[in-house]
Amino acid sequence: MAAQIPAAAEGGRSGVIDSEPISYLLRHGQTVWNVEGRGQGRLDSPLTELGIQQAQAHRQTLAALPLARAYVSPMGRALTTARLALEGLDVPLTVLDDLAEVDIGELAGLWPAERVARFPTLAEARKRDKYRTVLPGGESYETAAPRAACALQRIRSDGPGYVLIVSHEMIGRLLRMHLLGLMPERAMALSHPQDTIYRIEAGQLTMSVGAQPCQSVPPSPRS
Repeated sequence: MAAQIPAAAEGGRSGVIDSEPISYLLRHGQTVWNVEGRGQGRLDSPLTELGIQQAQAHRQTLAALPLARAYVSPMGRALTTARLALEGLDVPLTVLDDLAEVDIGELAGLWPAERVARFPTLAEARKRDKYRTVLPGGESYETAAPRAACALQRIRSDGPGYVLIVSHEMIGRLLRMHLLGLMPERAMALSHPQDTIYRIEAGQLTMSVGAQPCQSVPPSPRS
């Protein structure tokens, strides 16, 4: 059963157009590599049994919303989540390449110890400037930010209404940065539990909705 959880307002920006879509942001369900602590980026691992339950549990929440349309990352874990969450609902689903996860390059698929061994100075560099640090062979948040903005512009161009966006934790930080008008440093501190949908309306985070699957969600630090 879905439960509404109060959420403190984040950000807020002036000049928000009244016709801007009301956005519901959903992160993909838990995956095998989330459990193992391995980064995914542009690679994929399957949803765990809990991840499938998380996606299915969102269906009750989404069925109660007057969703006009939904958008999803092309990554398999996001597509599976979106299809499970929207199963049986008459909501058109569009794949947007710009919603793909931030490319973590050579970090993809590595175990935590392997990341430290191969890139011993990376963690310290990201502590100093998480937003601008380019991941080896991949992107930085800064270089991925225009892509997130393009995705939101495409969604806005399709018209007003309630929309669902299914993506990932890293690109999700950038979506919320743009939607809430946050400074990059604040956006980098955001997290997105895999059992939670965020609603953003007129530049404010107005609600979070948590699904209640059969068991608790272990920490999943990687996208």
